[in-house]
Amino acid sequence: MFKNKFVSFILFFLITYSASFIGGFVTISFKEPWYSQLVKSNFNPPDWIFAPVWTTLYLLMTIAIWLFWHSKTRDIKTVYIYFIHIIFNTTWSVIFFGFHQIFLALITLIILIILIIILVKRFKRVNLASCYLMIPYLLWCCFALFLNLNILILN
Repeated sequence: MFKNKFVSFILFFLITYSASFIGGFVTISFKEPWYSQLVKSNFNPPDWIFAPVWTTLYLLMTIAIWLFWHSKTRDIKTVYIYFIHIIFNTTWSVIFFGFHQIFLALITLIILIILIIILVKRFKRVNLASCYLMIPYLLWCCFALFLNLNILILN
């Protein structure tokens, strides 16, 4: 049983952090000089804050889906929604930093937030800890939506 839990954690970790890797690669490759030339609101945090926040959020997401997976009443549809949400998570970075499409990134972020809300609700029915672990991620994405909207308005 321990081996099964360890393997499943590693798989969920790799899948979840693949979004981080792809998003980070695109961000580093295409962010500058475009991003530094944008007008940003005073609410925009310094760039150095994003890496530790996202690293922590990806870990919380990994633990959330792993706990859900090992719950007695789990359902595979929720796991599929989780994987789809990971795709949208990655897509935001590609659209915003890769293609410099602020409005399309905003739409992607709205879809992502809807998927996170669906996950929170579905997790709550099966594993309360999984639900709570997703709340910081939901809040951060709502803040990101605010930042994305501000960048759209100011530019």
